[in-house]
Amino acid sequence: MKTKLNWKIWLLIIVVLFSLISLFGLPPTFMQDGVLITSVEKNSTAFDQGLRQGQIITEIDGIIIEDLEDFSQVYITKHLTNQSEKTTIVTDEIEVILFSNSPPDITVSEIPNTNVKLGLDLAGGARALIQAKDKELSNSEINDLVAITSNRINVYGISDVKIVPVSDLEGNNFMLVEVAGATPKDLQDLIEKQGKFEAKIGNETVFIGGERDISSVCRNDATCAYIESCNPSNEGSYFCNFRFSIYLSEQAAQRHADITDTLGINTTAQGNYLDKSLDLFLDDSLVDSLFISEGLKGRLTTQISISGSGSGLTQDEAYDNAEDSMKELQTILITGSLPYQLEIVKLDTISPSLGKEFISSILIAGLVALLAVAIIIFIRYKKFKSSIALLITSLSEIIIILGIASLIEWNLDLPSIAGILATIGTGIDQQIIVIDEAKHDLTLSIKQRLKRAFSIILGAYFTALVALLPLLWAGAGLLKGFAVTTIIGITAGVLITRPAFTEMIKRIEKD
Repeated sequence: MKTKLNWKIWLLIIVVLFSLISLFGLPPTFMQDGVLITSVEKNSTAFDQGLRQGQIITEIDGIIIEDLEDFSQVYITKHLTNQSEKTTIVTDEIEVILFSNSPPDITVSEIPNTNVKLGLDLAGGARALIQAKDKELSNSEINDLVAITSNRINVYGISDVKIVPVSDLEGNNFMLVEVAGATPKDLQDLIEKQGKFEAKIGNETVFIGGERDISSVCRNDATCAYIESCNPSNEGSYFCNFRFSIYLSEQAAQRHADITDTLGINTTAQGNYLDKSLDLFLDDSLVDSLFISEGLKGRLTTQISISGSGSGLTQDEAYDNAEDSMKELQTILITGSLPYQLEIVKLDTISPSLGKEFISSILIAGLVALLAVAIIIFIRYKKFKSSIALLITSLSEIIIILGIASLIEWNLDLPSIAGILATIGTGIDQQIIVIDEAKHDLTLSIKQRLKRAFSIILGAYFTALVALLPLLWAGAGLLKGFAVTTIIGITAGVLITRPAFTEMIKRIEKD
């Protein structure tokens, strides 16, 4: 006699299927050959020709690229000389042809097997916990510091970085900086440089970033900060122009008037501009050069209109790049340098090889532990089906946690893995409660017995939830991963896996 599946079991099946899709994608990433482009240098030939982060290189000069070894071998043999070479690169989206005597300005990596993002503990890199030296920062001040630091790191061209404000239970605010592929020395050198922003005309400083010379910058007002036009270029791509206003202090405005009063005027197709540009420097490195309208020559004005552009293969891409460039420049003008002298409270690193070994060990240990528990359950209760049900729901719970983590793009680090293990242990304990309650007090119906077991589980869930919430902030947020994955796991357990398991046990006990 065939038995229809209860809605609780169907819910578990559906959620697991969606979690698998979130985890592996469609099509699954482990079925793809090639190498993943992780970054492309802007303003490079590779960028202009359409290579972008996230594309997968599948072929170079007719040679199939299956992995990093294939990719490296091609370029070891291709760029041994300084002669210009033609290179045809085929990705999953486009085909491009490059002419260069050196490899394209891109970085690549192996295609990840899943959509799970790994934290530095597992992927490798450096992490620093930072606070202002001799100053306690408020919530707004630490958020400003995060924004300034993010901008600085973007200007330096560092990718795969995470900067977040964190706090401990005593209310002390910190900034957590994680940079993949960096060493502690790299991160220390970057953070400990306070930075300096200058706007120059020739060799003369007009103003510096921050409140001393800049009273305000228009950011979120469409009347004074906007994308003014988008047009196709001769190369088949698009470029969009942006414009926004900044407001100088009277002292900075006077310096600008004095310097520009001695400059000549150049006539171009785009209009008349002064013969020197306004050059923006960060830590003595040129960030951008801006044309100065002839109308500002010798004029004492506190309002200056600043323009720039962004390009892309499509109009939407050009628009987005222009908007990003505008926001970056606005932040530079507002902040310039770091407003506080910083000190590193904690600085550490971990190699990616250690992370890989840890993941392998955890997978093996977890499977062995689950099998051992299943065997013990079989010996104790003499029910093979109960052991299978426990294995199914425990594995389903792991899949659901990883699927949700992939969906919300949560970085799995060592505390997160510990949270998953804690969830498995809690889940097994609760499932044993269900099995045990189902076999005791036979004066009650199986439905009543399982209802009693579930009330115990609910009490344990809310107790654990209350205990876990403070960990979202404890230890300056370093235990947040443990709290997040554990909360996801126990919540999924109460809402999805435990009801399905009780239904399985109900059917097993009736057989």
